[in-house]
Amino acid sequence: MPKLYEYFGLIVLFYSNEHEPVHVHGKYQHTESKAEFIIDNGKIVEIRYSIVRGRRPLDDQQFRHFKTLVEHYAEDIVQKWINYFVLHQPVAAEKITRRLR
Repeated sequence: MPKLYEYFGLIVLFYSNEHEPVHVHGKYQHTESKAEFIIDNGKIVEIRYSIVRGRRPLDDQQFRHFKTLVEHYAEDIVQKWINYFVLHQPVAAEKITRRLR
């Protein structure tokens, strides 16, 4: 379960047995939501957010943090997906300690 980012208690990660399309999970305590990247001709054209079946979704504040982080790091997240799932390379976790806007 590669952790990608930690942002004020929010953990953004891939599960090791992931499937396409490219997506990440945001977890905070016992809540979880998901962001899926829609890619067309190598470009991110949309990010879709959804709940994770069987889990309570992130609360409003944590969801805003998740959405801000995902949009800020979208290209990096897709590259980490390629590195991990396609190239089988490890990905390093980053702890973000400044507010993203």
